[in-house]
Amino acid sequence: MQDKAPLPPFAAVIVAAGKGLRAGQPLPKQFALWRGKPVLRHSVDTLLAAGAAPLVIAIPENGEEPARAALAGLEGYALVVGGATRQESVARALDAVGSAERVLIHDAARPNLPQAVIERLLGALDSHPGAIPVLPVVDSLSRDENGLMIGTAPREELRRVQTPQAFRYDEIRAAHANWQGDAEAGDDAQVLRAAGGAVAHVAGDERLAKLTFAEDFMTELPPVRMGMGYDVHRLAAGEELWLGGIRIEHDKGLAGHSDADVALHAIVDALLGAIANGDIGSHFPPGDPQWKGASSERFLAHAAKLVGEAGYRVGNIDLTIICEAPKIGPHREAMRTRIAELLGVDIGAVSVKATTTERLGFAGRGEGIAAQAVATVLSN
Repeated sequence: MQDKAPLPPFAAVIVAAGKGLRAGQPLPKQFALWRGKPVLRHSVDTLLAAGAAPLVIAIPENGEEPARAALAGLEGYALVVGGATRQESVARALDAVGSAERVLIHDAARPNLPQAVIERLLGALDSHPGAIPVLPVVDSLSRDENGLMIGTAPREELRRVQTPQAFRYDEIRAAHANWQGDAEAGDDAQVLRAAGGAVAHVAGDERLAKLTFAEDFMTELPPVRMGMGYDVHRLAAGEELWLGGIRIEHDKGLAGHSDADVALHAIVDALLGAIANGDIGSHFPPGDPQWKGASSERFLAHAAKLVGEAGYRVGNIDLTIICEAPKIGPHREAMRTRIAELLGVDIGAVSVKATTTERLGFAGRGEGIAAQAVATVLSN
């Protein structure tokens, strides 16, 4: 495999001079914690690692102390006090850069900056004086007047604009210096276009989402969580045998307060474990008469509901049933189908396996059946 070509030399400006009042944080959002470290530090780390030099950060007045604290231990950046508007802050930071061929201008409020976006932007400057990362508009658009729809807009012509935005340094610096607009420009690409410069579109990334509101700083769910469940029930004469959500003809059945479906019980515990929400006994106490003879399908449906309420969906289930008899093979597909139905997942997400204990232990002696399950859940 060939190594990637090194990035061309570039400078970077990070705009971190706002107050971030809508984010509901005790300090400006660029200095607030997100995913374990200050918002500003995320993009500083990324840009320094990509080779940005110099890297100039526009900060609010009296913002040096929190900025230094947020960037403790880092070198290779400079701070400049921003202006009353974003545009003024960018102009001051560009002046502080001094000299460069290419420059990226990035908003600190977009902390998750993929390296691939940087590569695409810098590559586009080979043939254009400016480049911006964009995403398509996938929803229908409505034009609003006093809360009423007064028309639509052609989404095919529209793009969502992100940062960083890339420019040939001399051209964007001159464009800011010569800005003649009465109002503040929405972004730096508009400043360059007003000066006659062409701005290319490159593919953006959904990970470049902007932190704006308090909800954006809520604890984020891990994308994947796992849980394990294990259960045992004894075999007894005169009981029905329910296993994996289906009834199996056998000379003995599993004994328990409910229908004692040991396979579903193991899955329930695995799902509850994945979201750290107790176990089957804490939700369905065996001493509670309302659960006497209850179908374990109710328990599994409840566990799946709790998974959804926790912000997750079932990813996959891997179930192993441990017994000498009955033979599980003839019933495997029926179990997979039923479990998939109960959880609302594709059958391909459900694995059912079986093993024996080589006639060792209670399962080997035919005294009971055990089951263990592993479940993964995925954040919505």
